Amino acid sequence: MTGGSGLDTYRGKRHFDRTREPRGGRATAGDAPCFVVQIHDASTLHFDFRLEVDDVWKSWSVPKGPSADPHDKRLAIPTEDHPLEYREFEGVIAQGEYGAGTVIIWDEGSYRPLPGKKGKARTFGEALERGHAAFWLEGSKLHGGYALTRFRGGAGERESWLLVKENDERAERRGTPDARRARSVRSGRTLRRVAEEEAAGGGGGDERER
Repeated sequence: MTGGSGLDTYRGKRHFDRTREPRGGRATAGDAPCFVVQIHDASTLHFDFRLEVDDVWKSWSVPKGPSADPHDKRLAIPTEDHPLEYREFEGVIAQGEYGAGTVIIWDEGSYRPLPGKKGKARTFGEALERGHAAFWLEGSKLHGGYALTRFRGGAGERESWLLVKENDERAERRGTPDARRARSVRSGRTLRRVAEEEAAGGGGGDERER
């Protein structure tokens, strides 16, 4: 995957005296690997899909967001690794900073790797390096099997992946909600609410909806 090793790329893009994003280095992994999906209203509105792998978040920008419908093939563009503390980040990245805009935590939970079709023993990180990884999500909103598959990427070419829901018992004919109306799984706030409250120096809300 692109994005460099460790957190050097992540840190090199940010000024931590100007952004409240975490620098990283303090968090430790739990017993079960986790995932988080954040909605990010930056220069383009998108979902950031993150999987905990080898003590960092392996991250993809998913413009249309993950879907519960196996017929939906979602484009996923790899971004730099993020620190585990980023799971807690919800707020506004200041103008002039990399990724300036509002972030909410749309979903989070745990995941477990699923065996490859050929049953080859490999780590989840190795599966991603080879370009295909299947996993089971147990989140507040996302459930069941999903797969990430690289379909483009080589020397001098930016990687592109597909994020697809497996056709299992948790599949639904339901796509992704409107990102501007979606609410944080943590605070119940919309993107607009977070931006307004940060501008006013206010606190969080507690309404919840998909």
